[in-house]
Amino acid sequence: MSIWWSLHLRREAASVPLARRLLLGTMETAGVDPDVSYELSVALTEACANAVEHGGDVGGEAGGTGRAYRVTAYLDGETCRIEVADSGPGFPGVERASAPTAPSDDAEHGRGLRLIEELADHVQFGNRSGRGGAVVSFDKILKWKDGPSLLMA
Repeated sequence: MSIWWSLHLRREAASVPLARRLLLGTMETAGVDPDVSYELSVALTEACANAVEHGGDVGGEAGGTGRAYRVTAYLDGETCRIEVADSGPGFPGVERASAPTAPSDDAEHGRGLRLIEELADHVQFGNRSGRGGAVVSFDKILKWKDGPSLLMA
């Protein structure tokens, strides 16, 4: 069985816990190990926070698509894939599948991206072609808690 969902959220701080709670609820229902669920939820929180803070319109159009971002999660077999996409300026100097430059030890920004890399099994940082914006996608192999789950039923 596969589960997927997609959210179109306002770029507001209040949207971040909403996405996190939906992911945790989905993982609980599917029977995913709580430690794996927690790691994915922290990674999702960091990706959403990045979209909220940096994902605005390139031209600053009022009411434009830069006031929102998209979160999509796929649980398929033994893997969870999460993608967070915004319509901001994107990652400067980043080609698809390459990581942004590592932050210095005293940097105020960029550590969340490194945390995502530590918590996920595979991470891609890229820029959307055409419309602009950043895309952070990450995968993690799932472990299951003991007992019946939605995916095994």
